[in-house]
Amino acid sequence: MLRLAVATNSETYERMQSPLAERGIEVGHVATSERAIPLTENPYDDYDVGFVYPSRIMEGAVADAFLDVPWVNDREAILRSRNKADVLARLGRADVPVPDSIMVSNPADESALVAAFERLDPPVVVKPNSTTRGVGVTTAHDLDSFLGIADYLDLVHDYRATGDQSFLVQEYLPDATDYRAMVVDGEYVGAVERRLPTAARERGRWKHNVHRGAVAEGVELSADHRRLAERTADVLDIDYLGVDLLVTDDRAVVNETNARPTIDSATKYEDGFWGRLAGLVRATAEK
Repeated sequence: MLRLAVATNSETYERMQSPLAERGIEVGHVATSERAIPLTENPYDDYDVGFVYPSRIMEGAVADAFLDVPWVNDREAILRSRNKADVLARLGRADVPVPDSIMVSNPADESALVAAFERLDPPVVVKPNSTTRGVGVTTAHDLDSFLGIADYLDLVHDYRATGDQSFLVQEYLPDATDYRAMVVDGEYVGAVERRLPTAARERGRWKHNVHRGAVAEGVELSADHRRLAERTADVLDIDYLGVDLLVTDDRAVVNETNARPTIDSATKYEDGFWGRLAGLVRATAEK
């Protein structure tokens, strides 16, 4: 039986064990963070393949050295997807529709900040370039508010250990429907619509992140939107990808991607999802 190393013990790990076991793949957990690891002895069992490179890159490198396996979504794929500006630039060059966006690299002159704000119609979305789960994402409705946010981010970025000293300024699409489409080995395999409860929206909340209280319901995407998700995975060359789409009455854009997406309940995927995922794991093991 093929042995698959999984560097998470959350929902994805729990949900994949039985379906993959039925397809000849044993799933094991490898703890890579929040522990002490001696660097002169291997703390891990033997595995044939890894399922997405660990989220903490430094600890992941140690696990990678000991495990010495190919990964479904290797280090480069994780870093590429995590860099939101990189994703948008690559997709835009490939004529994949994305929101109008500007990357700001701190420290930036006030004139550059003003120009970035004035390029878009307010309010604008401001988000850290490498954030996840909607952390730190906000809107600025006027120039003074935007400059205040930029000042704060400049203070945060003054601590060089943060590594990433950039943030994005994006157009705001208030009436867009938020979808997460999943692509496995180049093929669309399902999608959910993420939506905050009505009461939360009435209080002014607008970020439809599940970790912020949004509900994810399985939906059928149109053929055009499926192709858009598949095209995104192809351009980024990432085999296992969550593609976040914002869809309005007259356009659809790729807002972000996630190369470490959580596996949801089976009812939210197309028939054959587990078989396709097992096929990707086997193909990766043979590399």
